[in-house]
Amino acid sequence: MAFPEKSQPAGIVTEEFLAHHLDHALAQVEIPGLDAPERGKVRDIFRHDDRLILVTTDRLSAFDRILGLVPFKGQVLNQLSAFWFEQTADLISNHLLAVPDPNVSVVRRCEPLPVEVVVRGYITGVTQTALWYRYSQGERTIYGIDFPEGLRKNDPLPEPIITPTTKARDGGHDERITSAEVVERGLVDEESWSQICQAAVAIFRRGQEIARRGGLILVDTKYEFGRTPDGQIVLIDEVHTPDSSRFWLAESYADRHAAGQEPENFDKEFIRLYYAERGYRGDGEPFPMPPELAVQAARRYIQVYEMLTGTRFMPGELPAPARIVRNVQAWLAASTG
Repeated sequence: MAFPEKSQPAGIVTEEFLAHHLDHALAQVEIPGLDAPERGKVRDIFRHDDRLILVTTDRLSAFDRILGLVPFKGQVLNQLSAFWFEQTADLISNHLLAVPDPNVSVVRRCEPLPVEVVVRGYITGVTQTALWYRYSQGERTIYGIDFPEGLRKNDPLPEPIITPTTKARDGGHDERITSAEVVERGLVDEESWSQICQAAVAIFRRGQEIARRGGLILVDTKYEFGRTPDGQIVLIDEVHTPDSSRFWLAESYADRHAAGQEPENFDKEFIRLYYAERGYRGDGEPFPMPPELAVQAARRYIQVYEMLTGTRFMPGELPAPARIVRNVQAWLAASTG
């Protein structure tokens, strides 16, 4: 993992510090010597030979929209994913090659598989596609999986389950399908899908174990897998971040669950709730993210990073674009020299 060359002293990441650096949040970056990037919701993707250079920005996405910028969010996601790739490398190979900057990962170029692998450890959720909603309506076979009687909302499931989705195209929405349909539709061959499912459950269990040590419950998450040019299945994208996963605070879960209260969430769900409570659920342009919400989000992302990794978060040198360009160009020179 890469750490900033000029880190701030321990304890400097206060709300005042974050508020002061709102204007330094990383919206995007250009790297001289490389072609213009493809800009995803969160990452700027540069192509270089058989590798991709992924710059994780501070853009925050929800409701399939960019809501605003959260200072240091990109650094958290990038370094947290690097941490998890290292923690799970014995379970399945991944695409990570180098982390030349706190916001940058260099990865092998792979062909992403057209399925997102959603792993769930608890029965929860309120949308019409959520497990709990469908279970509460009387369904007991959901997404091709049989559920026992007597489950309550936010109960742990007997075993982690996989509920795949197809990847949305042309601005559409993901489609939830069964594991059988993944193979029947020819999205992934049977042998590869079996390997992916086994790996996904193993990664999820490893994530739950490490999260528990840090005081968090890994509730559910999504993984993406790709195929290398030689046909190897590898883990790609990001792993167990507040963007891709749902976390609850472990300390208060049992008491709150027994009392019929919702668990304390430790991911970006509170931002969705903030917008939904004010009438925005993804239709039309979102209202700008208030500065105080961006600061709260930054603090939460940093706290999750520290709880999961067991290390103090060290903010990268600012301004980020100049640092990123310098570090990527140094990596390019070293890799071709």
